[in-house]
Amino acid sequence: MRIAVSEPVAVGPRSGSAGRRGRVARRWRYANSAGIAVLYAVMLVWTLTPLYNIVMIALEHEGDVYGNNILPVQPSLDSFWVVFTQGYWYLEHFWHQFGNTVFIAGMVTFLVLLIASMTSFTVGRMRLRNGWLITNAALLTYVIPASFLAIPFYLIMNRYGLANNPWSVIAALVTFATPYAIFIFQEYGRSIPIELDESARIDGASPLHIYLRIYLPLMAPALVAVGTYALLLAWNEYLYQFLLLSDKRNMTVPVALAQFLNSDQAPWNYMMATAIIYALPPLATYYAFRHRMSSGLTMGGVKG
Repeated sequence: MRIAVSEPVAVGPRSGSAGRRGRVARRWRYANSAGIAVLYAVMLVWTLTPLYNIVMIALEHEGDVYGNNILPVQPSLDSFWVVFTQGYWYLEHFWHQFGNTVFIAGMVTFLVLLIASMTSFTVGRMRLRNGWLITNAALLTYVIPASFLAIPFYLIMNRYGLANNPWSVIAALVTFATPYAIFIFQEYGRSIPIELDESARIDGASPLHIYLRIYLPLMAPALVAVGTYALLLAWNEYLYQFLLLSDKRNMTVPVALAQFLNSDQAPWNYMMATAIIYALPPLATYYAFRHRMSSGLTMGGVKG
């Protein structure tokens, strides 16, 4: 019996071309990874260089600020001590101005949370008729940029005798932050079952008790998120504080920092030390609540 043996199939060229394509694909992957790494490195250097300069200048003596040294020649914490002790004439009201900043940020946060949570509770939980008009009208305020309203706000505060008063800044910032807070609270509140409110009403709970005992505890992540947002907004705001606060006793730290540049001799080391001290509270607040902040902003946006 004869067995037919088939001739071997030539696969050399195909396997060779496949190998070349594989090598080309690997090279592209390596090049892509290297390009992304270089881009990340550039972005990291771009981001950290200003922060490094701030710290470096704060650690230098006043006469060494304008040098070309990458590292401080004689690093010292004297600038921070001068800020803490208010030992320079531009810093004579530093802690009072810091207190003004804390007061404004705290009141803005409290009022934004109070007004926005009560508005969202009234519209979303008490079935207010045509309540959507309130929330949509509030969001329409963002059509006009806040910088365009600076002069009208300045004239209004002068007319009502609130010029050079921290409450004028509080009123302006609450106006800008509240519509966003109402939107976040309303979206988040949809994830809370309305049956909880109905059960509480059957048991004799008043709307105030439902708001305090049921609504606010369940809204805690959103409250933390919006509260952190309002706090950072008030802490970092400059334009309205500059326009509405002129007396040194009523100034906030951002406005006082700008006063350093009004003299012929600007103490950059004191300025940078002041900026670092001023940046620590919001930085600590953000990192303390960053997880609750992200969950509060996104949890209400997805509904099963």
